[in-house]
Amino acid sequence: MSLEFLGRLQRELSLTGSAVYESVVAIAERVNRKVHVLRLHGQAASLLTQMETVQGELGQQLASLTPARAGFSMTECERTLNRATDRVHRLKQTLVQVDAQIRELKLEAIHGDLLTLQRDLSLRSAAIERLTVSHNCPVIGKEVCDLTWPSTVRLVTVFRGPFLIPPTDRFVFRADDIVIAIGSRADLDHIAPWFTAGRTGKA
Repeated sequence: MSLEFLGRLQRELSLTGSAVYESVVAIAERVNRKVHVLRLHGQAASLLTQMETVQGELGQQLASLTPARAGFSMTECERTLNRATDRVHRLKQTLVQVDAQIRELKLEAIHGDLLTLQRDLSLRSAAIERLTVSHNCPVIGKEVCDLTWPSTVRLVTVFRGPFLIPPTDRFVFRADDIVIAIGSRADLDHIAPWFTAGRTGKA
């Protein structure tokens, strides 16, 4: 075997080893993130249980301080209510923090998945595109099946206000829709004018 061949083989093995290592690290990070999210969900459930306990205890304490009982004090009722309110307020603050951590971890996972997808697409000269339907653009009022789509382009979804809509052949485009499409870079550039006002791209 030539030294050149051995050198190339060593480089390939090194690259393969690096790829395996990166995959293992990525899987470990994903597992750790999921475990952390599960723990936070458990903590959130515990906080909600504690709030329910505080409410139950408050009901019992107020029932024991009814005006019909001897030694009733309105001040004592107020103190009891204030203590319970403070406890619930602290628990709610902690719950908000836990919820924020859960959302942050989920966003990290989504961001990581999107970066991986974008990298995989770019290796194949493809991309994922976000196209906003402008007012007076060529696609407004048209159904998906009315358009001559390039062979590589696939519609993934459409955001319409707060709604996520799977685009069927009979889906009709409206102004301000946000279209998510995937395909080759050249074909995505070809359809981009369809969604822009004042452009004459053939739809």
